[in-house]
Amino acid sequence: MTVEYIRYEIPLTERTAFVAAYAEAKVPSMASPYATSFDICQCDEDPGHFILRIEWTSAEDHMQKFRGSAAFRTFFDHIKPYVGNITEMRHYTRIDQG
Repeated sequence: MTVEYIRYEIPLTERTAFVAAYAEAKVPSMASPYATSFDICQCDEDPGHFILRIEWTSAEDHMQKFRGSAAFRTFFDHIKPYVGNITEMRHYTRIDQG
């Protein structure tokens, strides 16, 4: 499993629309067989900072299979206005500490 984190800086005037766009974008993402979890968080100390967290079956499934799908095109249509606000977008692998 791979966890994708996308960090955003969103101006005050766009925050409500940004959150609504991701609520809509969640639907096609979670309909994909490659996404297993999806959530967005807003920073308590600096409300203009958001983190989107999506768990994927693998980075390859995300980058090649999901991004080549109709679900991705629908997802992207919702979030396209905010792509320029991304400050970081990376994939991470959980480390088992047990």
